[in-house]
Amino acid sequence: MKKYALVLLALTTFVACKNESTSERLLVNYPMTQKVDTVDTYFDVDVPDPYRWLEDDRSAETEEWVKTQNEVTFNYLESIPFREDLKNRMEKLWNYEKISSPFREGNYTYYYKNDGLQNQSVVYRRKDGGEEEVFLDPNTFSEDGTTSLAGLSFSKDGSLATYLISEGGSDWRKAIVLNVESMEIIEDTLTDIKFSGIAWKGNEGFYYSSYDKPEGSELSAKTDQHKLYYHQLGESQDKDELIYGGTLAEKHRYISAGITEDERYLVLYLSTSTSGNKLMIRDLTDPNGLLISVLDDTDSDSYVLDNKGTTLYIQTNRDAPNNKVVTVDAMSPGPENWKDLIPETENVLNTSTGGGYIFAEYMVDAISKVLQYDYDGKLVREVELPGIGSAGSFGGKLDEKTLYFSFTNYNTPSSIYQFDADSGEYDSYWKPEIDFDPNTFESKQVFYTSKDGTKVPMIITYKKGTELNGKNPTILYGYGGFNISLTPSFSIVNAIWMEQGGVYAVPNLRGGGEYGKKWHDAGTKMQKQNVFDDFIAAAEFLIENNYTSKDYLAIRGGSNGGLLVGATMTQRPDLMKVALPAVGVLDMLRYHTFTAGAGWAYDYGTAEDNPEMFEYLKGYSPVHNVQEGVEYPATLVTTGDHDDRVVPAHSFKFAATLQENQAGDNPTLIRIETNAGHGAGTPISKTIEQYADIFAFTFYNMGFDALPNQKVLKEFKD
Repeated sequence: MKKYALVLLALTTFVACKNESTSERLLVNYPMTQKVDTVDTYFDVDVPDPYRWLEDDRSAETEEWVKTQNEVTFNYLESIPFREDLKNRMEKLWNYEKISSPFREGNYTYYYKNDGLQNQSVVYRRKDGGEEEVFLDPNTFSEDGTTSLAGLSFSKDGSLATYLISEGGSDWRKAIVLNVESMEIIEDTLTDIKFSGIAWKGNEGFYYSSYDKPEGSELSAKTDQHKLYYHQLGESQDKDELIYGGTLAEKHRYISAGITEDERYLVLYLSTSTSGNKLMIRDLTDPNGLLISVLDDTDSDSYVLDNKGTTLYIQTNRDAPNNKVVTVDAMSPGPENWKDLIPETENVLNTSTGGGYIFAEYMVDAISKVLQYDYDGKLVREVELPGIGSAGSFGGKLDEKTLYFSFTNYNTPSSIYQFDADSGEYDSYWKPEIDFDPNTFESKQVFYTSKDGTKVPMIITYKKGTELNGKNPTILYGYGGFNISLTPSFSIVNAIWMEQGGVYAVPNLRGGGEYGKKWHDAGTKMQKQNVFDDFIAAAEFLIENNYTSKDYLAIRGGSNGGLLVGATMTQRPDLMKVALPAVGVLDMLRYHTFTAGAGWAYDYGTAEDNPEMFEYLKGYSPVHNVQEGVEYPATLVTTGDHDDRVVPAHSFKFAATLQENQAGDNPTLIRIETNAGHGAGTPISKTIEQYADIFAFTFYNMGFDALPNQKVLKEFKD
């Protein structure tokens, strides 16, 4: 391995703020990254992979590369004069109490609470009329806050609980069983659990899902043979019963289980990809009951909502791209016997149950509308929401008439409301006390036209009175994949951005779920370019309408959104000043060879499918489309060294390729968070530091030598 070149920060004078002031611009000499002669051949086409060695997350060479790249990056970031101001303001704004909707389990009401800057939220509980007490405090799991609570499930009577922990942000979990009264751990810790919930069967035991630990690195080696186990309390884990999976004849990458509230039916969901599932049930009242197929194909997404006796209530998009609710008798549950209860409409439906009702939440151009039905499919009422935004968490147990829901939008922090299921009346249960005035900001929804004529919605949020002069620092955030919908929600970090005069814009790109299955499919496989075209058109709309200009535009996205940013910046490097790809899927020829990546093939296809799919993927894969001599935008790639969902090798190879080929002075840096994963469970302290760095990098590379709105920071300091 060649020795890495020492970092040199060269300084040169430049006009920094478009306000006559000057500063010194940081130029970077990048560490030299060794290239190897690895070549893959796809359908007689040779594809070099010179940075293949960076895929080995266990090698000393990769570890040294990470260390050296971080030294370069943090030397640069620490030289930005207002970086600490951003961090301090973020800590100030973040420091308010946050609580979750309460939920009832046995003799206690539980809820999550964070006093402001705690790295992990704490689970509290109280008995009726009793004092609040701590149930679980994840901040005590590890000294640095990187071990997080990743799941919590109670037995039906609430006397036992299983909680899952994640270490260092990994998707691998450990399970610990508690007696909730004595708080004694009553079992040995279960290990090697992944992509799993916990489904209790009485107080006897529970179901969970796992993969065999892979050979090689557990953070990057392929895992694609999921198994469902039943753990009997009192038995060692090696005695756990294999319920489903583990046969070569029928491979499922994802298997999960649930039990109906009355504990009559075990429900299994079997998938080979992130879209579409088979559905099976077992009648647990029959000691000899067998698993019965409800759906034996993966052509739809179908889930059991509830049951009344032998009647199953199922949400499905089978023959209904926007979803509907059907009923069927569990004795003959095939789709030929399904009966519509809540028919499909022109808006996408998601449902929950509670208090003896079904709550149908519709997305109307990504905005929530909630209808309440009884179990006969009769409309009870439309729930008049507190405003225009996103409502969630309608739901609870059958006999609970007091339910809770949350409401938020881009400039309103999430609040919780207490809802009477019978009358439909609700009151404020909790509102945050935060140093942020939502009344000084506004959101507007626009519809713009993409390359092929498709109308795409976008919500743009900014401070009232903002002058549309093309000089507003703007973040364009997108995702566009996996049927995931981006609906309005408040974010502290985005509040900081807007407080500084920034514009925050979120388009609802194809590939997402905002308009149902057809909208999702329109951004998959050989139609993936539609997603990038939608994002590019959003940027062009913002520029053409003077919200911003090329010199003040940053594009940002994570995971599949990191792919979005990588593809957009390599296709249209002239369109933005800053690119911020986070934990991105950036090598589209090899993504499926790592961890559970093969399960993403519904959205992406794979390079081995056929010559056409290979050429299509190669045509937009960010790692393979960086060109020598092109001036790319200032780029800050972010990832975590324990990310075992989108392995950091994607980001490593992309950053190395950019550093090799970048023309001009725009920096290409990679910020690698150590002992961190894909994002979930990241300590608040690390999150604040990361976003302070991202925003400092963005403002600085837009030419600001001081923050646009120093008045806010002055008031904070005073």
